[in-house]
Amino acid sequence: MTGRGAAQQTGAQQTGAQQTGAPTLTPAQEQRAVAIQKNLRCPLCDTGESIADSRSDISVKMRESVREQVAAGRTDGDIYVFFAQRYGNFVLLDPPRTGKGLLLWGAPLLALALGGAVLWSFLRRAPRSAPVTGLPDEPFDPFLEQVRRDTRTGTDTRTPGGPTDGGPA
Repeated sequence: MTGRGAAQQTGAQQTGAQQTGAPTLTPAQEQRAVAIQKNLRCPLCDTGESIADSRSDISVKMRESVREQVAAGRTDGDIYVFFAQRYGNFVLLDPPRTGKGLLLWGAPLLALALGGAVLWSFLRRAPRSAPVTGLPDEPFDPFLEQVRRDTRTGTDTRTPGGPTDGGPA
């Protein structure tokens, strides 16, 4: 949109902002306000939406408060502290990396390290190869025992004319 259309849209936005009591912001301030709104969670939404995306009444009021504070010249940190004091750190989509917030950041890494240690311990204790068990093959047990004896002693106890000496089967 260029020229007159852009001017009309900007004028309409400013008029709408003035009608709702929200301050008029410069484009840089507006961009900063939107960035802050995207980092604040709607306290009533179950989906963890930011106040920028939520349509709940409280999110609308929180967006207005962000705009007012940006217009008043407060820093981003001051605005985040304001909302954290009012709603708790839960409202911050990017929790601080100190205190309890550090636990939120470190818990996944700690769980991964703990899981790796448990897996390493389990694999270290597991036998390298499955032991060969001498389970008897009951139907062939007498035959297998004879073969084992023959292979140990090197003797052949087969009967002549049997199926393994090339004779008639």
